[in-house]
Amino acid sequence: MGKNGSTPFKTVPVDQAVGMTLAHDMTEIIPGKSKGPAFRRGHKVKASDLCRLMRMGKNNLYILDLDDTQVHEDDAVFELASALSGPGVEFSADPKEGKLELRAAYPGLFKVDVDALVEFNMIQDVMCASIHNNTAVTANQSLAATRAIPLVIDRHHLDRAVALARDAYPIFSVAVFNPLKIRLIIVGNEVYDGLVQDRFKDIVEQKTGDLGARVIESCILPDDRERITNKIDEYLAKDTDLIITTGGMSVDPDDVTKEGIEAAGFEEVHYSSAVLPGAMFLLGYNSKTAIMGLPACGLYHKTTIFDLILPRLMAGERPGKRDLASLCHGGLCLNCNPCVFPNCPFGKSA
Repeated sequence: MGKNGSTPFKTVPVDQAVGMTLAHDMTEIIPGKSKGPAFRRGHKVKASDLCRLMRMGKNNLYILDLDDTQVHEDDAVFELASALSGPGVEFSADPKEGKLELRAAYPGLFKVDVDALVEFNMIQDVMCASIHNNTAVTANQSLAATRAIPLVIDRHHLDRAVALARDAYPIFSVAVFNPLKIRLIIVGNEVYDGLVQDRFKDIVEQKTGDLGARVIESCILPDDRERITNKIDEYLAKDTDLIITTGGMSVDPDDVTKEGIEAAGFEEVHYSSAVLPGAMFLLGYNSKTAIMGLPACGLYHKTTIFDLILPRLMAGERPGKRDLASLCHGGLCLNCNPCVFPNCPFGKSA
C-alpha cells in the first residue's frame, strides 16, 4: 500500500489492455522445454499479444501507479545488488523477472559474510542466495542472486536492507589469487630408491596451476629428517611463497617429514585437520613463507584437504588451528563417483 493507502498498481482485464504498458516481466512456462519472460516490463500490449497472454492464463494485467514510498522490483534490485557487491563482484544492467545475478569479475576465492547475509534475509520483502563461502571461482562464474520479493517493495524495507548491506560491506567479495612461487619436496624411501614412480608431482602441479601458481623447483628425498630440514632451509633462503612436502606424515617409524618441518623453525605449525581425507595434514608459517605437509591420501583421493586450503593460501589468507577445526562440519568427503567437487558439500561450512 502507498502512503495514503493506495495500491501500487491497478488491475486491467487483458482484453482491455491494448496500448497499455506492462508493469513487470511476464513469465511463460512450457513444461519440459522452457521457462522465461514472454513479455518484458515496459512492453506495450498489442492486439496480437492477447491470444498468447490468454494461453498463459493471464486474465488480468497490472498497470503501475506508484507513489514516492514504493519502488518497483526492477529498480529495487539494483540498489540491493549494489549494496551486496564488494570487490570482484559485478552484475548486469538487465534484471530478469525482478532478479539480478552477481558474478565473479575475475578468478579468485569467493568470500561471504555469512552472518550478515542471514541478517539481510531476515528483512521483510528481500532475499539473496549465494554459493558457499571460500569457494574457488572462475571469471564470470555465478556467485549469488538477489531480488525484491513483491512486485513493488516498500521504500522503508528496501532502505533497511541496503543500509544493513552497506554497514557490513562487503557481504560478497572475490579475493584475487596470487601467483605464488612454490617449491616441492617429495619424500619417501620407495620413491627415492626408484622402487615406486612418483605421482605426487603431477597432482601438485595440476592443482596449483589451475589456480595460477607455478611449481618452480622440486626434489625427491628419502625419509631422512636432517635432509628434509636442510632442503626446507635451502628453499626458505630463496624467494619462496609456499613449500609443499608430500608423504611421511603418518605415524610409522620411517615417517619423519613432520619432524623435519618442525626442525626448520617455523613460527607456527598446525598438525592435523578435521577433514577426511586429510586428517594427517600439516600447515605452518614463518614471516614470509607457508608450508603444507600433504599426507599420502592425496595419491588415492581426487579431492582432499589440499583442495580446501590451497585456494585460501593463494588468496593471501593464513588459516590457523581453528580454521582447520572448523572444517569438521562438511569435512567428510563422500568419495562420489564421479567426483563433482567443488559442486558438493565437501569443506563448505567453514
